[in-house]
Amino acid sequence: MKSNMTTENLIAAFNKYADEYLSFIDVANKLSRRPDMHAFILLDKLIPGDGMSDLIVAAEHDQFFIDIEPEALAMVATEEIILELVRCGVAYDEDTESLSFFA
Repeated sequence: MKSNMTTENLIAAFNKYADEYLSFIDVANKLSRRPDMHAFILLDKLIPGDGMSDLIVAAEHDQFFIDIEPEALAMVATEEIILELVRCGVAYDEDTESLSFFA
C-alpha cells in the first residue's frame, strides 16, 4: 500500500482528529475489543515487524512510545487510518517526534 501523505500531512491529521481521541466506540471494524490491541494490530499490518523487536520501545511515567517511524507510517497511511489510530489513543508526540499513547 502506498500513500501520498507526507510526514507533515500525518502530523496535521493527528492534530485534526484530536477531538476524536479515545473514541474507540466509533471504530467500525474492530480488530480487537481493546483499543490498544486494535492499534497495535493495525500498525503491524501496515508496517510489519521483523519478529525481533517489540512495538513499544520506551516508556516514561504513563506514556509509551511506539517503534513506528512517522515517515514510514506516512508512506502507507490515509487520513482514515490516522483517525482510527487516534480513536484508539495513539498520538503524535512532538517532543520526541514519535507515536505514543498513555496508559
